[in-house]
Amino acid sequence: MEQPHHISANRAPIAFVEFVVLIAAMMATGAIGIDTMLPALPTIGHDLGAAQRDLPLIIVMFSAGFGVAQLVHGPLSDRFGRRPVLLGSLGLYVVMNLLCAVAGSLELLLIARVCGGLAIAATRVVTVALIRDCFVGRAMARVSSLAVMTFMIFPIIAPSIGQLILTMGSWRLIFHVIAGTSLIVAIWFALRMPETLAPEHRVPLEWKRLVANWRLTLSDRQSVGYAGAVIGLQGALFGYITSIQPIVAEVFGEPDRLGIVFAGCAVVMACGNLLNSRIVMWLGMRRISHGAMLLLIVVASTSLAIEALGWETLWLFVVLQSITMACFGLAASNCSAMAMANMGDIAGTASSLQGFVVTTGGAIIGGLIGRAFDGTTTPLHLGFLTAGIVALALAAIVERGRLFQPS
Repeated sequence: MEQPHHISANRAPIAFVEFVVLIAAMMATGAIGIDTMLPALPTIGHDLGAAQRDLPLIIVMFSAGFGVAQLVHGPLSDRFGRRPVLLGSLGLYVVMNLLCAVAGSLELLLIARVCGGLAIAATRVVTVALIRDCFVGRAMARVSSLAVMTFMIFPIIAPSIGQLILTMGSWRLIFHVIAGTSLIVAIWFALRMPETLAPEHRVPLEWKRLVANWRLTLSDRQSVGYAGAVIGLQGALFGYITSIQPIVAEVFGEPDRLGIVFAGCAVVMACGNLLNSRIVMWLGMRRISHGAMLLLIVVASTSLAIEALGWETLWLFVVLQSITMACFGLAASNCSAMAMANMGDIAGTASSLQGFVVTTGGAIIGGLIGRAFDGTTTPLHLGFLTAGIVALALAAIVERGRLFQPS
């Protein structure tokens, strides 16, 4: 198809609804690959003769590749355009998942998982740059909230999807489904989405220029401050993912309720992002994100108090945790958009660096929260409380104390 030379700001290159759905589908292809196979790990270990202690590497190696590759995809997309990087990455991701499906050893499976993570990281980084190519300000936040919602929610519901697939076949079918879904999204993207980076805006792939762009990203007050806020919020989310299974099983003694708890919190978080897409044009990113951070602090403090008084029940925990997850969705999506607000000229490089530090930093914080589990819900509540306080403090620094301003 003939490529346009320029895409106007605040205008999607295709119908707006299709643009949003396609961007969300791109995000989902990467997010669903993180832990869909979690329910199948014991069977994978049995079939491949792997030790139980090595099975978490199937998740870890993918996440490691996903995190590191974000530093690469952004500069590549700034040099060659969004389309070739995304299409090439999706193609490699399809091949790697097919290789996972036929792997006869854990070693081959892990190699394919690392390569798959390296490839599909483009859907996290380059789509953010693509959105920034087409939208600015509140309009960007509106689209970003829907895209980020997809990326945040799918790792939470992915194990349930994997469990459903297992009822229809072996663990290998999970990788076939991921490959098939990714191929459909790639074809859709190839047929419908034009290039959004104008030729005159492409950045040569030079080491000195790359370092200069990293320095520019790290020297921008808004970029650093709001990306830092997202790191804390992302860490709390990862802490939830790593802690929720032992909390439901050991603290409340109802392991069979895990699916319902996961689904409930995911739905409320999705509703928060959908609400944001509706009201951000009216209220602005700063009012919504700062208000969500403040509410997160209040709800996390309330949860701590209830737990300390011995009044916490599973369903009260779910209600309050769902509210914190909604606050997370409202705050993280808007902070992500504001972190990119001044990065239009180097959107790919900036989103790659921000994505790397957010993913890596969030994973480290989430791992610490998970390891701090002590048979109570206290570490998780403390994690969300700390995330809210740090995020609001960073926002106050960025805004020089003037919070809740229209934007």
